[in-house]
Amino acid sequence: MTDAASVDPVETLLTVLDLASSDARTTEDIFVGASQRMPHGRVYGGQVLAQSIVAAQRTVDVDRHAHSLHGYFLRPGDATQPITFSVDRIHDGRSFSTRRTQAFQNGVPIFSMIASFEVESPGLDHQVPMPAGLPAPEELPPADTTSEAVVSLDRHDAWDRPVEHRHVPADAYGAAPGEPTLRHAVWMRTPSRLPDDPALHRATLVYMTDMTVQETVLRAHGVSWSTPGLKLASLDHAMWWHRDGRADEWLLYVQESPSARGGRGLTQGRIYSRDGVLLASVAQEIMVRVPS
Repeated sequence: MTDAASVDPVETLLTVLDLASSDARTTEDIFVGASQRMPHGRVYGGQVLAQSIVAAQRTVDVDRHAHSLHGYFLRPGDATQPITFSVDRIHDGRSFSTRRTQAFQNGVPIFSMIASFEVESPGLDHQVPMPAGLPAPEELPPADTTSEAVVSLDRHDAWDRPVEHRHVPADAYGAAPGEPTLRHAVWMRTPSRLPDDPALHRATLVYMTDMTVQETVLRAHGVSWSTPGLKLASLDHAMWWHRDGRADEWLLYVQESPSARGGRGLTQGRIYSRDGVLLASVAQEIMVRVPS
């Protein structure tokens, strides 16, 4: 029997992203993937996002790279069961390819995504600069995901994650996260080296984006993850890859929440390399219920 403490979470992530091709006969491409063990038994949203883009990438030419995805979380997934991914080859043009990926369990979709892939070409180039004056990751403590307050949440934060986080200024797992603010930043990376495959780094990056982006809605109201009765779920997720980068090097995830109303909150994020290159942009809407 394998000792859980000896399992490298990054190796587990790589295994989860290594989808198996299916022999099923269909007009769509079929892949099957496993899930990481989760304490609450539900599939982590970032995992199914990453697996869906891996499945879609398998159906396009190697010179076409993912530049955007738009996905909807339809049902909670069961982390104890495999996930079947069907990829519909919607369109292949001269420069762009479009794919629809749907993730199924027990015969019903749990996630649906459309992604676009492009042949890299020269063109206009600009970016919003990275915020200045933020502390370096070495100046910040690791996020505390082992405290009783965190473990009692029974969320994905309580498991052995393949991503290291350093929050600016501090995490919001236990006590209230300080004064309400519409902005938040997180340094993040995988703690061990990944293979030199740009497609794998793009998939790992989308895996990372779902871990902390909801927190900005909570911070806008001074709410922590340990608030009794808090209910939160991702509704949809969009991502745009602008430039390639490495997910195993420190990345700055700058997040803000422009609006929350009617039990829904919108978050937006930008991901920079340590030297200030804008790698990707993210948007997500969540369902959030905070007791009166």
